[in-house]
Amino acid sequence: MHHRSSTLARAVRLTILAALAAPASTLAGGFSLNEQSASAMGTANAGAAANPENATTVLFNPAGMSQLSGTNISFGAAVLDIDAEAKSGTVSATDTLGRPVSGSPGGDIADPAVLPNIYLTHEINDSIDVGFGIHAPYGLAADYDDDFVGRYFADETELTVISFSPAVSVSNGQGLSMGAGINIMHAEGRLTKFQDYSGIYGRWQQGYANLESAAGSATLDALGVPAPSAEFEQGYADIEGDDIAVNFRIGFLYQLSDRTQFGLTAQTGTEFQLDGHAEISRFPETTAVDLSAIGQGVQAFPTGGQSGVSEAVRVPLAIPESVTVGARHNLTSSVTLLAGATYAKWSRFEELDIVSRESGSGPVSSVSGDEVITHITEKWKNTWQFNIGSIWQATPEWAFKAGYAWDESPVDNYLTARIPSSDRHWLTLGSQWKSADSGWTVDAAIGTLLFTEDPRVDEVVYLHDVPAQQDPSSGASNYKGEYELSAWSASIEVSKSF
Repeated sequence: MHHRSSTLARAVRLTILAALAAPASTLAGGFSLNEQSASAMGTANAGAAANPENATTVLFNPAGMSQLSGTNISFGAAVLDIDAEAKSGTVSATDTLGRPVSGSPGGDIADPAVLPNIYLTHEINDSIDVGFGIHAPYGLAADYDDDFVGRYFADETELTVISFSPAVSVSNGQGLSMGAGINIMHAEGRLTKFQDYSGIYGRWQQGYANLESAAGSATLDALGVPAPSAEFEQGYADIEGDDIAVNFRIGFLYQLSDRTQFGLTAQTGTEFQLDGHAEISRFPETTAVDLSAIGQGVQAFPTGGQSGVSEAVRVPLAIPESVTVGARHNLTSSVTLLAGATYAKWSRFEELDIVSRESGSGPVSSVSGDEVITHITEKWKNTWQFNIGSIWQATPEWAFKAGYAWDESPVDNYLTARIPSSDRHWLTLGSQWKSADSGWTVDAAIGTLLFTEDPRVDEVVYLHDVPAQQDPSSGASNYKGEYELSAWSASIEVSKSF
């Protein structure tokens, strides 16, 4: 007994450490992740809400714990490798003044990522089971080369979410069970990009020219109005933040017969408020000049100098509600058919904003005159994912799995350099080995993603309060590019019932 406890403790510690250290990459709809379990991945997560094979049912449908006996543990990890690269010859960009931006297509923007998980269940009595899981439900990682032609729109984008998920289930002993769980999620995010100051310089030139025409350069010199000098060097913005958010999951499992059962699970939405700081390098320095003598009042002018600034900021991030249904049918004693569908309300994700926490009086927001320092219009749409799969129990020890999923992308009219995406097909194969003597089970699965089209990005800066209208202060700033996307994943999982 002591040996089991120490093994479990080590598994939990390793899972937490690996989860906190590993970057995540987007693979399912939006920035949710499919790779939570090798046993479910083998069938492309088909019917996971109705097929409680092991302790991973804590995530897929907590009601499924009622069909597990004793104490169960499942732990494993998935490796994701996404190839996402803008096609050479399709990329172009202009700065605020409409001048071409030189640079490269940005390279492959996604590195391989490791996503660990661990789940536990324990039978309290014939009616009540409890469980717990640690997993990565959401994630995103993209990093362009520093000379990326669209660097004024995106450089690095990172989101890592780790969920600690306790759950409980209750069974009526007649084929119906209900479960409930809480996801306590810790999120860390980072957004970076290079700063285009050509618009500030252009407005400085135009404003000085207008005043010079009205009052003369000698008068402006006497009032201390700085004259435009050399154009500003590009800067760099680095925004990091973190937060804890909670959402809830309920599930139902109904056994229609010995061969057929159905499951349903629903999850509430929530929102992270990622609090942190915006660190901006080479930000244009300004000075206030009293122009009352020429009837203009007090105005701020760039001095020509540049320095680093920091401002406390917040990045709101919406997490969608979702509903999943699943079905499992034992066609024969050795063949099982699975099917499922998930509907996610991604329309909650309307914008990606960086908001000042200094009431608009910080070094950046005071210059822009707005608490919203940066705005990206998203306006995602609600999505469906449909899954089918099968399991062939070839021998008492060996089972083989296959699955297919149609995964709809929530990105619709406003494709961005940070999240280029399109609809995709998910094809998976899996195998399972179970020791008849010890009860240890090992699952392994591989999968590939086939994207339906190459997404085309045509990105401009929109007003945050009028999302469909381009921000006049962004001038002619624009990025265009067509992307090639592909991905594969592999997962392994070890399970044991005590």
